[in-house]
Amino acid sequence: MCGIVGYIGHREAYPIVIKGLQRLEYRGYDSAGVMIYDGNDIVVSKTKGKVVDLEQKSAAANMSGTIGIGHTRWATHGVPNDVNSHPHVSNSGDLVIIHNGIIENYAPLKEELIKRGYVFHSDTDTEVLVNLIEEVQKKEKLKLGKAVQVALNQVVGAYAIAVFDKKNPNEIVAARLGSPLAIGIGEGEYFIASDASPFIEYTSNAVYLEDGEMANIRLHKQMKVRKIKDDSLVDPYIQELKMNLEQIEKGGYDHFMLKEIYEQPSVIKDTYRGRLLANEGIIRMAGIEDNLEKFLNADRIIIVACGTSWHAGLVAEYIFEEFTRVPVEVEYASEFRYRNPIIGPKDVVIAISQSGETADTMAAIKLAKEKGAFVFGVCNVVGSSISRETHAGAYTHAGPEIGVASTKAFTTQITVLTMIALRLAKAKGTLSNTDYHMYLQELELIPEKVKEALGTNDIAKEIAATFIDAPNCLYLGRGYNFPVALEGALKLKEISYIHAEGYPAAEMKHGPIALIDEQMPVVVIAPRKGHYDKIVSNIQEIKSRSGRIIAVVTKGDTEVRKLADFVIEIPETSDALSPLLTTIPLQLLSYHIAVMRECNVDQPRNLAKSVTVE
Repeated sequence: MCGIVGYIGHREAYPIVIKGLQRLEYRGYDSAGVMIYDGNDIVVSKTKGKVVDLEQKSAAANMSGTIGIGHTRWATHGVPNDVNSHPHVSNSGDLVIIHNGIIENYAPLKEELIKRGYVFHSDTDTEVLVNLIEEVQKKEKLKLGKAVQVALNQVVGAYAIAVFDKKNPNEIVAARLGSPLAIGIGEGEYFIASDASPFIEYTSNAVYLEDGEMANIRLHKQMKVRKIKDDSLVDPYIQELKMNLEQIEKGGYDHFMLKEIYEQPSVIKDTYRGRLLANEGIIRMAGIEDNLEKFLNADRIIIVACGTSWHAGLVAEYIFEEFTRVPVEVEYASEFRYRNPIIGPKDVVIAISQSGETADTMAAIKLAKEKGAFVFGVCNVVGSSISRETHAGAYTHAGPEIGVASTKAFTTQITVLTMIALRLAKAKGTLSNTDYHMYLQELELIPEKVKEALGTNDIAKEIAATFIDAPNCLYLGRGYNFPVALEGALKLKEISYIHAEGYPAAEMKHGPIALIDEQMPVVVIAPRKGHYDKIVSNIQEIKSRSGRIIAVVTKGDTEVRKLADFVIEIPETSDALSPLLTTIPLQLLSYHIAVMRECNVDQPRNLAKSVTVE
């Protein structure tokens, strides 16, 4: 959550910072601000609202200068308003800070600083931090970098920060603990950002700070990276970025979400490219091959994740248990970390996160490692915290996902997890050779079938027009498609703000059936494979109570068509792979309902793409 952008170099900083903030809008925020050093003094402009509001507010100010920092804030301490927005300035007016994360012990620090004469204008923990740095700097007569290092050793919490001192205006100090921070390295210039998207057109070289590291970024000098704990020097790893500008633009689509829905055929193929050789009967994944014995000797697999990634984990639970006959538990990372779970050395923990920065999932990983478990990561962002913290892992190769509501992340995560399950089943001999080869062939065909499923867009749009004013919606599925019901409901509530719940279809009669009347839309996922007869019975129960049924069915279905008010057809595939298809029309339905309700599809209220706070 929140976004950081900074620039120091030879170009005008303001346009770079503003464009960078726009690139980070997907992270979710409620206010924005910028600081530019004009050569003599600092100019700060900040406001509640969006980056476009910040641009309007800044139009009258002199924003000329080659050093600047900017921020988009997702409110934690203090309501969203102009005063609580970042950047924050120290009492002397010399230091300026932007900050992602939470300083947990800000209250006693603030109390002590007040006793020393400091005055606070905002409700934020960030203003406490900038004044703490100033107090350390004055009291111990330290340069900015050393003062930041000493101050950070006094705070408890998570942060990514960038700090500027107008008394030494050729330097920005950046640091991270639990919140991502990337530094782009150009020719005589540096860029700072929460991820690489703000500077991808300027440089392809970046350093991702590790947890507990800080960087002194100085004009015309080599950047120095140090450990916050003991101030020891670190040799930073400069990596070449694979992202390109086209991936983070809309490409002619009205919204990033729609673009990302339509990218799924290609990104699923990218996910299995080089790993799946169907004709040769081979699945080859380095992270699995190098640790095959860990998986084969596991007593159980524990999957930890949040949100959409948790739903992908639920699909994987069905697939792993069916294919490998290993018991699987799927846990919310936020609950797992706090309930003193029983974990041992023979457990394999699979952590799933699109961003690779999810705070609760990171904490669950650390706990699992402390208990001796082998931890395997599945994430999308190269160089992210989870990719570095886990013992091994696999990238989904979905490309940047800008829309807050995950779509292609879900299908590519399922693709990776399915390949892992198939590889283990082959090694364990728990799938027949015939079934193993059938699944490989089917998985290879999925991109074309997803493309066919995207052909339901017009039907989904028509259905959306009928239900834009529905106050509630129920999603039902069985077996492999129960998690898809949960995911479909999540998509609808995330972006259209319609209350929606997903249930196993058989559980409907144990409570939710009381809600069904002629006003209640019920989305039923009813492919021909799986528990078809049972779900037909569930549909009849809804129909007899005048519920309005939207059915997702296999192409050519006749039985459900007789009962449903609306039907969306998808291509046929195996039961285990059906979630990769059944989720497509649900994504489209949610998208069109949200657009018709004039909601902000890519940046839904109160949500953020990368949740780096608890």
